[in-house]
Amino acid sequence: TDNILNNRSVMVVLNNFEEEKPSDYELAQISEIIKWKSAEPSVVSQAFGKALAPLAWTIKKIVPDKAVQGLLDGANEVGRLLTDKKDIIRKAKVVEVEDLQYLDLKISDQLAESVHKWAIGVAIAEGSTTGALGLAGAAVDIPTIITLALRTIHKIGICYGYECNSETDKKFVLGILSASGANSMEEKNIAITMLKSLETTVTKQTWKKMSEKAVTHPLSQEAAVIALRNLSKQLGINLTKRKALQAIPVIGAVVGGSTNGWYIKDVSWAARRAFQERWLRDNGKIIDMD
Repeated sequence: TDNILNNRSVMVVLNNFEEEKPSDYELAQISEIIKWKSAEPSVVSQAFGKALAPLAWTIKKIVPDKAVQGLLDGANEVGRLLTDKKDIIRKAKVVEVEDLQYLDLKISDQLAESVHKWAIGVAIAEGSTTGALGLAGAAVDIPTIITLALRTIHKIGICYGYECNSETDKKFVLGILSASGANSMEEKNIAITMLKSLETTVTKQTWKKMSEKAVTHPLSQEAAVIALRNLSKQLGINLTKRKALQAIPVIGAVVGGSTNGWYIKDVSWAARRAFQERWLRDNGKIIDMD
């Protein structure tokens, strides 16, 4: 009998007919993906979202959405360009990044764990340094941590065999960033909806077909627009939060380092779960049914 796991309105069905049956390890990861999707954002995230909503609204009125999205697109491109794949290829003992799409989920998870830990260490060091400078340090910290977050997502994607170079894949990366920074379940569900629709667009298609479907698939377009607008709002909240925290005398370094480390931890887990699910679907281990 097929194993059926419920996640709100989404049913994850294990496919035991056309493809190889999921291993015990893969079943465990499917369970963890479902837990991540249904987990409420942390109390800290929700508190900041509510407390700083008026200030975020002010920033949103002053700074146009297009300017924020331009910043995100630019940081996304820089993060992609800074993503080295040679070390992942070497450690995995494969010829091309794409080989990891069909190698072994456990191997990809181990590679992603290494990237995850490295990124947290860099985030803490960077946040501590800029945090010691107080409010002035925020001008350096904010674009740096956003770029690091996007580089981390790209790097974790490499661990699972995915180079996010197409326009659809770039939206997928921003969707992960949106999910990781959600201040409520509503925001998180919007981002997850975007990820699902974009994942459907890119699964087992040629780059040309992916590009064509990204243009013609209305669900992907609609979800992408909603999630990116939502991400702009989240970024406004995070900008305000970081400036406020780092302005505190004396403890700015501690606050900056711990806040950045916590943020990159959330980003890394969101990336790992999103790319795990994509890998499992591409290998026929799960099917999504509405």
